[in-house]
Amino acid sequence: MFRRFIATALIGATVLLGGCGYNTLQSTDEQIKAGWAEVINQYQRRFDLIPNLVETVKAFAGQEQTVLLGVTNARARVGSIQATPELINDPQAFAKFQAAQGELSSALARLLVVVERYPQLKSDANFRDLQAQLEGTENRIAVARNRYIKAVQEYNVVVRQFPSNLTAMLFGFKEKPQFTVESEKDIAKAPKVDFGKLTPGAPPPVPAK
Repeated sequence: MFRRFIATALIGATVLLGGCGYNTLQSTDEQIKAGWAEVINQYQRRFDLIPNLVETVKAFAGQEQTVLLGVTNARARVGSIQATPELINDPQAFAKFQAAQGELSSALARLLVVVERYPQLKSDANFRDLQAQLEGTENRIAVARNRYIKAVQEYNVVVRQFPSNLTAMLFGFKEKPQFTVESEKDIAKAPKVDFGKLTPGAPPPVPAK
C-alpha cells in the first residue's frame, strides 16, 4: 500500500513538473550547453590559425608592426579568458568574452586590409590557404553563434513566462546573457576578402566602421 502511494506521488510529481516547464527548462538548458561548446570550438579554431597567419604576413610585410602587434595582443587577451561552461551564467564574464572576441575580429579585419598592399603575399600559396581556412572558420563561428542565440532565446522565454517562471525560481534557473547587437556587428565585419575581385596595385579598401 505504501509503495503504491509512493509510486502515485512520484507520477503526480512528474506530471506536475512537466506541466510547469521543468522538462522544457532542462532540455533548453542542455541545448544551450551544446551550442556554447560549438561556439567555443570554432573560436578555438580561429585562435589556433592566427600564429601561422601572422608569421606568414610578417615574412612579406614585416614593416606592418602596428597591425601585426594588434592581432597578437588581441589574441593574447582572448587567451587570457577561461571560456568555461560556467561563463554563460555570468553576465559580466560573458560580456568580457564578447569584447575580447570582437576586438580580435576587428584586428584580423585590419590585417587583411593591409594585405592588399602586398601582391606577393596575396599570391603566396601558404597565405591563401590560411586565408581560406580563416574565412571558413569565420563562417562556422557565425553559424554556431546563431544557433546559440536561438537556444538562449528559447530558454529565456521559458524562464520568464508563467507558470514555468515559478518552476525556474524554485529550481534556480536564471536568464542567461546573450550576444549583443554590437557583438553581432563584429561578426559582420569578420575577415572577408575576395582576392579574385581586387585589382593588383589598387589601394586597399577602407574597413567599415
